[in-house]
Amino acid sequence: MHAICRHVWMFVEEKCRDHPCAKGHRARSELRYNSSMATLRFHIVPNAKIDKVAGEHGGAIKIKLRAPAMEAKANASLRCFLADQLNISKRAIILEHGHRSRNKVIRIDGMSEEDVRSRLLGTL
Repeated sequence: MHAICRHVWMFVEEKCRDHPCAKGHRARSELRYNSSMATLRFHIVPNAKIDKVAGEHGGAIKIKLRAPAMEAKANASLRCFLADQLNISKRAIILEHGHRSRNKVIRIDGMSEEDVRSRLLGTL
């Protein structure tokens, strides 16, 4: 895509969809809002014996991970664990807040909040 044509991705107007650089692509807004989206709070416990969902902690989903809480290893491990448990790609899991905290806010594209909670907490 041309550097000059980045406006194609910024607007959802009809005239931008017909732009030569937009052929075969959809605008970002369409990609974001076509599917359902869940935003959930998680409480992470690093350095655990096994990776597992441990229930709830003050309204957040508590997850124990084997990865240490250093150099973003726990964040990468969390994305892999959630992708595996929810049967979705890692690209659909976005860490919104809490990059350096145990309390995290994670957006999961393509699933509703009820679906995520039932898949993670339904196995307890």
